[in-house]
Amino acid sequence: MLLCGSMGFAQMHDSAPQTGQAPGQTPGQNPSMDPQMNGNQAGQPSPVDRMFVGKAMQGGLAEVQLGQLTLQKSNNPQVKEFAQRMIDDHTKLNQQMKPVAQQLGVTVPDQISKNDRKTIAKLQALSGSAYDQAYIKDMVKDHKQDLSEFQMEASSGQDQTVKDAANQGSKVIAQHLQMAQQLAKDQNVPAAGQ
Repeated sequence: MLLCGSMGFAQMHDSAPQTGQAPGQTPGQNPSMDPQMNGNQAGQPSPVDRMFVGKAMQGGLAEVQLGQLTLQKSNNPQVKEFAQRMIDDHTKLNQQMKPVAQQLGVTVPDQISKNDRKTIAKLQALSGSAYDQAYIKDMVKDHKQDLSEFQMEASSGQDQTVKDAANQGSKVIAQHLQMAQQLAKDQNVPAAGQ
């Protein structure tokens, strides 16, 4: 949910320019070099890094909204505790990502993605244990995908600040995935805990 389309994301990494230089330009001769761009020697932020930051923040908003919905809809203390952790951690992650977004010129998102809106609408129609199971399943699936994408950015990103943020975020997301998988096991959610 945080970052959709990891295959397209990987393909963009493969085709992204590596140097940021115009043809015929020698290294170190980039007139658009901005000294504010800490860690990015190419001068202009990578489109892949920019996309990662925007989608990560948008996904963080979705995690918070889903957590808030879960606090309203669930009667299960374990599920509610997990939802509160998602609210707290993703709010903090988004706060930490804001200066990175500003540095790259990425507009801080104020709305969740269309896919995340669909997920929330689907969950709003459920109640009781059906809600809890659907939420837990979504959290396991989502955090598996997010972990992969954060790790990819941490190892393959071009801007060091973004790579560092992705590395830090991947540690939190790995914890979330373990928690979601344990919750799935504890709540007997079929096919979610693998």
